[in-house]
Amino acid sequence: MKVYYSLDQVPQISNLVLTQGTFDGVHLGHKKVLLQLVKTAKETNGESMLLTFYPHPRLVLYPNDNGLQLLNTIGEKIRLVEQCGIDHILVLPFTDEVSKLSPLDFVRDVLVEKLHIHAMIVGYDHRFGRNREGSFEDLLTFGEMFDFKVMEIPASEIEDIAISSTRIRKALMTGELEIANQLLGHNYAIEGVVVHGRKLGRQLGYPTANIRTSEPFKLIPLEGVYAAFCKIGNEKFKGALNIGHNPTIDGKGFSIEIYLFDFDKDIYDQTLELELVQFLRLEKRFESHQELTAQIDKDVQAAKAIFASI
Repeated sequence: MKVYYSLDQVPQISNLVLTQGTFDGVHLGHKKVLLQLVKTAKETNGESMLLTFYPHPRLVLYPNDNGLQLLNTIGEKIRLVEQCGIDHILVLPFTDEVSKLSPLDFVRDVLVEKLHIHAMIVGYDHRFGRNREGSFEDLLTFGEMFDFKVMEIPASEIEDIAISSTRIRKALMTGELEIANQLLGHNYAIEGVVVHGRKLGRQLGYPTANIRTSEPFKLIPLEGVYAAFCKIGNEKFKGALNIGHNPTIDGKGFSIEIYLFDFDKDIYDQTLELELVQFLRLEKRFESHQELTAQIDKDVQAAKAIFASI
């Protein structure tokens, strides 16, 4: 899959079939749309493209709104879209200028003159252009005007996609990881860089990798302990992950840290991808470091048992 970060990077593509949207999470509903996009492109001897925006439009349109919770970083989204067999993804910078394009200007200047689309696949409730003024009916009119086909995703599928996104977020925030992963069609992931911590885990006999996430609006699941895979480069390891404020350790504050089984390498400053497999327990305060260590022993054994069963 080829990735572009501006319109100027996109070459001439024959019979381009395009869909557009945030596709946050790239969950099972999104994947149905993307697979249909690939199928349609092949049937027309064309190539498929997802047009998405970065940063998320809400951050530009409502800069004081800090309530955004994203299921994907842009890097995670690109990797998941690629797994669906899409030929191209355009990550178009969402600027104040882009936000002010009228529906006609967006279609004419971006989709037609720059991308030369052959067909566009969208849902019945697709909105586009300045203030989301453009409707599906407008797109049909512009398709006739500029000679490109418009294909509709059934209403039921679009509703399922919206419902799924809401359910995934709720499930992650309430510890119902199994539901979230089922709706996603993959394990929920957190990406970040390994940073230096206070090395208290090493003192307790369980050295951990502390992760600093790169996306400030990334949704962090319910605080607690998880069984998790950890991808480092092309290798995948198993571990016990803790997300939370570490109430037993005074002054430590919030952290995301993973203890990797049978692992002893220096991975500071490396980027890791954590895949959450199963929620084990809520975070809690212990009366002593000894009690905490005893609980970590149990957590590690519980995580190992989970991995042994899958």
